[in-house]
Amino acid sequence: IMKIALVTDSTSVLTKEEVKENNVIVMPIPVIVGDKEYLEGINLTAEQLFESQRQGAVFPKTSQPSMGKMIELYNKLHAEGYEAIIDITLSGGISGYNETLQNIARNNPEYHLYPYDSKMTVRLQGYLVLAAARMIKNGLTPEQIIKHLDEIRATIDELFVVDNLKNLSRGGRLSNASAFIGTMLHIKPLLTFKDGEIVAFDKIRSMKRAVSKIESIALERTSKLDYKDKLRLFVFHSNDAEQAAGIKDFISENFPGLPVDVAEFSPVIATHLGEKSIAIAWMIDIDKIDLTK
Repeated sequence: IMKIALVTDSTSVLTKEEVKENNVIVMPIPVIVGDKEYLEGINLTAEQLFESQRQGAVFPKTSQPSMGKMIELYNKLHAEGYEAIIDITLSGGISGYNETLQNIARNNPEYHLYPYDSKMTVRLQGYLVLAAARMIKNGLTPEQIIKHLDEIRATIDELFVVDNLKNLSRGGRLSNASAFIGTMLHIKPLLTFKDGEIVAFDKIRSMKRAVSKIESIALERTSKLDYKDKLRLFVFHSNDAEQAAGIKDFISENFPGLPVDVAEFSPVIATHLGEKSIAIAWMIDIDKIDLTK
């Protein structure tokens, strides 16, 4: 059985138990507020970020782990006898991190490093990591693992609403921002991931209407899937548990018996989306697919 190391970044918001049970190494993503650097998942929560904003702190910037840190980690894993390293990152459309890893992989063939672009983030990325962990335990080769990850990744879809576009446009993370910025103050943009980039596809006047709209689009998109009885659904929010609970009820009613995860956006992602952002997402449930061969 091949000895394969599994690495991801902190935006995949895995729990401490998941990390431990699955032998995952998590690289924290740095967030810079003023002249202070914090590490996501270590000394920074989304709540602290929003609070600092309210206190008038400068807009936070996110960075990627330094190349030196990554090389140090891969050297260590290589020295420990790992024959391959799979590193599952947040979307290359919102961060240059995956590209940095591609360069490391090219320049250091001895690592047998497979940087994998989740084209996503948060728990959707997290479940790709958990699927990879299962396949490593099942003795699959890196090529087999990547092939399965591609199949799972193809089932991921996400719709989200931000309270305003200030953070996304400031952070330069919205690919078609100009069409939506400055149209009207009270417009709630509907967003989705397209090829790993965040794109806006509609604008609605109130948060309440925007949420109903993404609920109905979610129903419409999932109804066409031939694996709709094998979905896992998600509600993500930034500091709006009440709104998230309402959407969870809607999902439970419309998808009886299917698992629904409710989670907060990670601090890094919350930085870009801003407070009161909300998302509905889905993917094939990794508990319902064969990851043994």
